[in-house]
Amino acid sequence: MMGIFSGFLKLMLLYGMFLWLAQGKVHYHEFVLKEANFTRLCETKSMLVVNDSFPGPVIRVTKGDTVYVNVQNQGNNGLTIHGSWYKGDVNKEVNEDLETGNVTPQSNAYTINGQPGDLCPCSNESTYRWQVEHGKTYLLRLVSAVMNVEIYFAIAQHNLTVVGMSGSYVKPILTDVVMISPGQTMDVLVTANQPLGRYYMAARQYDSIRQGVKNYDKENVTAILEYKGDYTPSVSPSFPNNLPTYADFSPAIEFMKRIRSLANKDHPINVPQNITTRMNISGIYTADFPDNPPSFFNFTEDDSPDDTTLSVQGTKVRMLNYNEEVEIVFQGTNLLDVSMDHPMHLHGNSFYVIGSGYGVFDIETDPKDYNFDDPPKLNTVTLPKNGCVAIRFKASNPGVWLWHCHYERHLSWSMSSVFIVKNGETPETSIREPPPYLPPCKDSFTSRLLQYENSDGNRLNKID
Repeated sequence: MMGIFSGFLKLMLLYGMFLWLAQGKVHYHEFVLKEANFTRLCETKSMLVVNDSFPGPVIRVTKGDTVYVNVQNQGNNGLTIHGSWYKGDVNKEVNEDLETGNVTPQSNAYTINGQPGDLCPCSNESTYRWQVEHGKTYLLRLVSAVMNVEIYFAIAQHNLTVVGMSGSYVKPILTDVVMISPGQTMDVLVTANQPLGRYYMAARQYDSIRQGVKNYDKENVTAILEYKGDYTPSVSPSFPNNLPTYADFSPAIEFMKRIRSLANKDHPINVPQNITTRMNISGIYTADFPDNPPSFFNFTEDDSPDDTTLSVQGTKVRMLNYNEEVEIVFQGTNLLDVSMDHPMHLHGNSFYVIGSGYGVFDIETDPKDYNFDDPPKLNTVTLPKNGCVAIRFKASNPGVWLWHCHYERHLSWSMSSVFIVKNGETPETSIREPPPYLPPCKDSFTSRLLQYENSDGNRLNKID
């Protein structure tokens, strides 16, 4: 279910390198979710937050550590936590829109570390500031918790060097702007090598749908990179004039083309080659999730008939054996003339992106161009507008894993399915038994209903 939040771009700044003992550390965290009041965009609202903070607390760990997190939900809703800022009651608005078939609400602003920034109403006194020392290089961690859009991000007059995505190293990408999708993370090196002053870090929506659609959040979220030292700052920080416009496709396309795994002897890749399951998904749980869409046609043609294919609600899942090697091709469509990017996200696993392009996937010719040398290893990949993307992964993590478009609006419209990876033959390759104190589910998901009043004053049954 969608949570109270819906889309902040979170920056976590790491200020150095640390030497760690070979033996990992053990971390314990207690997270309490409850309502708290926050004021943004000149209005105060109550939100469900973690440990009374927005954004929530940061877990700092290194590879090999063990983390225990105990979560207490003292709120009234089951939820996932993301972030942009909405003035209204998001749960109420979303439930009403799902009932009536309307498009779910657009955010009123995006935020960086919880703040909309100087260009939004009643926000300049709380704009997030990052102080840097001239000559130093910093590791900037970008976490896109935006709910329904992809985002362009840049820092005025500063280059960015992307060195990691989704927890895996990539070949360094020197750029002045990045495009980041919901659910993605990036590790970016920033060298403070400009004249002492103040510089905006800014982000705005990348809108991949057709240009006639203008109903989206057009706010520019900003934070300030501020040099330490003795100088007189300008009245206003410099703005990144290289930040692409909303409908500028080229920077996003060019950036995505450059993403490649580091793929060296210290960080080798291992792309599955013994594929036993192939799926072509164009869009569903019983154990008979189809390997192919119900019909094939020119998925990306203009003016395709509206009734070419109709979605069907279902409960179909795909069962996978432990360590089964899987290839999936996602095919975008132009039905209803609303083709757009789709950030496809797999829980519990990472995968190699072995191919991506535009048009209809050709099973005879396209595999010849698969990249087995340095494909990026991700857990969220952008399916390009009117295009296709091919991935491979080994199902080595037993469990029930959701596949979905990371636009929460599309997830609410059922652009999702589930993989169930079976246990292996040993305790180490199997799901742990539930603890004896695990409370049982009292109700089924569909039986938990809330009553909301719509704009006409009528009562609507809503699924919680």
